[in-house]
Amino acid sequence: MTAYSRKVEMSSKPAAKRPSKQQKHFTKLGLLFVSPWIIGFLLFSVYPIASAVYYSLTEYNIFQPPQFVGIKNYIDLFTNRYFPISLGNTMYMAFIGLPIGLVVALMLALLLSHEMKGMAFFRTVYYLPTVVPIVASAMLFIWLLNGDYGLLNEGLRRIGIKGPNWLSNPSTTKMSLILMDTWRCGQSMIIFLSALKAIPRSFYEAAELDGAGPVRRFFSITLPYIGPTIQFNLVIGLIASFQYFTQAFIFSSVTSIGSGYQTIGGGPRNSLLFYSLELYRQAFSYLKMGYACAMAIVLFLIVLVVTMLAMWMMERRISYDVE
Repeated sequence: MTAYSRKVEMSSKPAAKRPSKQQKHFTKLGLLFVSPWIIGFLLFSVYPIASAVYYSLTEYNIFQPPQFVGIKNYIDLFTNRYFPISLGNTMYMAFIGLPIGLVVALMLALLLSHEMKGMAFFRTVYYLPTVVPIVASAMLFIWLLNGDYGLLNEGLRRIGIKGPNWLSNPSTTKMSLILMDTWRCGQSMIIFLSALKAIPRSFYEAAELDGAGPVRRFFSITLPYIGPTIQFNLVIGLIASFQYFTQAFIFSSVTSIGSGYQTIGGGPRNSLLFYSLELYRQAFSYLKMGYACAMAIVLFLIVLVVTMLAMWMMERRISYDVE
């Protein structure tokens, strides 16, 4: 091939099209419309995370300029005697409290999935606790679980059972929180219910013709079909469990003792000292902002690892192509 023919061949190739004025206009218009989201993401997500990473390497108490101390805050965190306590309490709610709530929510969804007269009323009743503000729910359960005049212990007393001091006994404080969270499982229940309603009835009819009983139909049809929904509720619940704060803050701040109230930082024997509550206490009670930022970074990493591990384990057991 001669140099002339190569030159002709190269010149015959179509040149790259330049974007037209209309395309440039649409690009600028698109950037204009997404700019509020981008600015908000940078200001309220990226900047706070970057600031937390920076302040976690400093000693900072708001009133004085931050002083760089390296990884001292992280060393202090892992050697703090409250770190394993707060993390253990948080793990308890994530790996014991959450499964209980999900199982109850799924059982309620199975019961409410049947088409019967008045079922809409019961669905509304079981969902109502979810719309009650979390602070109001906590105050309600403080009254219900009062060891002296609480409604639950009064009911137990009438059948000859002496109820425990739910909020004063370290062995029952977290169970009190689980009881309240289970009462508020309406959101997970509705999500499960929508997934159950999406299962074709023909699956159950065919299985019933083959002689499959209710238990076999549940494990062979229902569970595989709602696997992605279980994964969603599990991951969202894990993230929320590791950020457990409001309920514990109310329960541990206003704990019923006798006929009065007493302020307790983390509940009886720190049984309600959750990781987020300890982070809050370090930041706003002791003004150790650098230390609190280090706690936040560690919490972020823990949640990231646990969430990814849970998703990986669930991905191996669920199918998205159930037909």
